[in-house]
Amino acid sequence: MARHSAGYPEVHESTEMAFSLIDKTEGAVPIAALTKQQFPAWLENAPERDRNWLTSIGFSAEAGKHALVPGESGRLARVLVGLGDGADAEGRMWALAGLPTALPEAIYRLDAVPRDADPTNLALGWALATYVFARYSAKTRPAAALVWPEDADRGRVERLAAAVFLARDLANTPAGDLGPEELAGEAMRVAKAAGARHRVIVGDDLLAENYPTIHAVGRASARAPRLVDIVWGDPAAPKVTLVGKGVCFDSGGLDLKTASGMRLMKKDMAGAAIVLGLAQAIMDGRLPVRLRVLLPCVENAVSGNAMRPLDIVRTRKGLTVEIGNTDAEGRLILCDALAEASTEKPELLVDMATLTGAARVALGPELAALFCNDETLARDLLDAAAAEEDPMWRMPLWRPYRKMIDSKIADINNVSESPHAGAVTAALYLQEFVEPQIPWAHLDVMAWNPQSRPGRPEGGEATALRALYAHITQRFG
Repeated sequence: MARHSAGYPEVHESTEMAFSLIDKTEGAVPIAALTKQQFPAWLENAPERDRNWLTSIGFSAEAGKHALVPGESGRLARVLVGLGDGADAEGRMWALAGLPTALPEAIYRLDAVPRDADPTNLALGWALATYVFARYSAKTRPAAALVWPEDADRGRVERLAAAVFLARDLANTPAGDLGPEELAGEAMRVAKAAGARHRVIVGDDLLAENYPTIHAVGRASARAPRLVDIVWGDPAAPKVTLVGKGVCFDSGGLDLKTASGMRLMKKDMAGAAIVLGLAQAIMDGRLPVRLRVLLPCVENAVSGNAMRPLDIVRTRKGLTVEIGNTDAEGRLILCDALAEASTEKPELLVDMATLTGAARVALGPELAALFCNDETLARDLLDAAAAEEDPMWRMPLWRPYRKMIDSKIADINNVSESPHAGAVTAALYLQEFVEPQIPWAHLDVMAWNPQSRPGRPEGGEATALRALYAHITQRFG
């Protein structure tokens, strides 16, 4: 991976790794991944020493469990990994993800896996499990290394692992080191590496170029707001446009958040981080699309010129917005970007945002809330999400709730006074700025793992990135 240009922080160092996947096979310890149904037959054919050992430690191929089997010399001879009954929702993609940091440091190779196991996904699960956010502390020990599984698509594994690592690194970086300028700098680095056209509109130039809501949200910060605009690919190819919420820190503005509500707001730019990682993967994979990326990057701060509750802001589309709450700023910066994206009438328009607590209340941290105006697109995205074990759950664009964001003195309010359907009304607000004929998906994500799971450590997460990449590859590739 290319290093940063001067002036930008090293926030993607973990993508410099080879993801602990190697070609060297000499001395590699075999790994057998077995379902509970397969385990008895495997055990029957195993050496007596191995049978006695596995029986004594009570290994029965339960999902997520592994056993270290010693050889005659006392050294590690093999590893067994349990896959449970084979029907576990996470029984394939993450089958090996608990191993890189749990196994003794050595080289391992796959010796036995179920016939329906995808070697590319197994390798990707291993790669993602090697992630460590090491910018501020040294990594404690190298991860165990796996010999590339036979028939694994190496390019896809490396491409997606690098994309996920980039998004995680950005979301994990404290706001003091990653403001609008630094986030835009990361986007410029990615664009330059791919040879993409790019520009950044900064500060009052946003007003001059008619991005008033992005300016309104970010003007109170000492760190100027900006809009990143990246274009890549053959102009004649199908147009795919990605929009990501880049609120580098969200204090709530004058409608100030509580201390607990503000604590994780360094990751309020994770929508932009995920979009940037996805764009990097698309460009690196040379997918046959004309890609456009729009990243509004701001800090929602408090000062004498901060936008106030009940202010009226005119949007890029021309609609006026009454500011019912300054803490509903994400939809404000997205609406100008979506309005611009709609002018090109792309074949696919996706926005990604850590937008509402209501989506987290409804679906928890692991499920991306999908809002979509196109039935075919929604079905295809859900199919890709299931296949990639990168889950989404569809939520309704329930038009009767549109009246909940009516304003008496403006065209629309940025929030509803009702405590109900917060994620739905936020999506309906965004829909006002998307032309009806454009297939559009809005993903409201937490982009954070509150607890570690195999391959998904506590901290920033590239929610739905792999599913979106799979869909775009299948549809346009």
